[in-house]
Amino acid sequence: METIIKKITHTEEDKKIYEQAGQILRAGGLVAFPTETVYGLGADALDAKASAKIYAAKGRPSDNPLIVHIADVNALYDLAKEVPDKALVLAEKFWPGPLTMILKKKDKVPDSITGGLGTVAIRMPSHPVAAELIRSSGVYIAAPSANTSGKPSPTRAEHVINDLSGRIDMIIQDDTVDIGVESTIIDLSEEVPTILRPGYITQAMFEEAIGKTIIDPAIMGSLKEGVIPKAPGMKYKHYAPKADVTIIDSSLEAFRDYVKAHGDKDTTLMVFTDSDCEGLDMPHICYGANDEEQAKELFDVLRDLDDIGAKKVYARCPNKDGVGLAVYNRLLRAAGFQVVTL
Repeated sequence: METIIKKITHTEEDKKIYEQAGQILRAGGLVAFPTETVYGLGADALDAKASAKIYAAKGRPSDNPLIVHIADVNALYDLAKEVPDKALVLAEKFWPGPLTMILKKKDKVPDSITGGLGTVAIRMPSHPVAAELIRSSGVYIAAPSANTSGKPSPTRAEHVINDLSGRIDMIIQDDTVDIGVESTIIDLSEEVPTILRPGYITQAMFEEAIGKTIIDPAIMGSLKEGVIPKAPGMKYKHYAPKADVTIIDSSLEAFRDYVKAHGDKDTTLMVFTDSDCEGLDMPHICYGANDEEQAKELFDVLRDLDDIGAKKVYARCPNKDGVGLAVYNRLLRAAGFQVVTL
């Protein structure tokens, strides 16, 4: 398959790109496109055969649910069997934006995109390209991240091209992804809202809007064997470079001492800033001095580790609060849950 690559120019010429992409989606094809979080790989969400192509292109396990992207709040009533008041409060406050809500689904939503569950994950992206693509195509777009399954999520078009060129119909290029980690996912299908994947919208922000929420324990670990994930990114090792990554959860001083004792010629360090590596004679790569920088840079840095041929990586542990929890959650999966706590 030859993949069409089109760059958004923010001129009248863009209309042709959206027309072509819309035709592909309506015909059951696959289109990769930017969102404010990461690039997504889209198909018509209500076309079971089209969504099956997503799993095949990514090499993604079929029990890993997809998120349905919409352009209008009224779509909630079309896709969900029940729309609780809390969903409307969150939609009013955070949509369009990096929030995914899980609700009980209507029968029209195919089981092929929900992992066989009776719920559906729904999000309204704020990125102008994503919003225009959904609106102009006339379909709801099921879209996981546009990468080969298990690899770091793509924040630039070149990542998508490297992973999926020749496997999908079209890539829309517009490198204005600015958040860098996928949307926060909250489950509103049960009595107490449960955060299933942390992101830019934090627990404190939810509780200010709708009261008590809980965090699923799998955010800080992995799902038990045999449990079906209710949201993307809960069950499997994700975001992983080829290198063996270990998170060092410690003070900076303890991190340096551990690296001196255990590092060798194959070791690369993944740190916040250059100053973290004082006294350490090893190659290093920085992923940001604060939570927002780390969220934006994390996936790029994980891909850079492959580019430099890193074999063994010791990573400084990010914060586990606010947006930092989202960074930790992704890094934990990239490390295959290998953590040394000092």
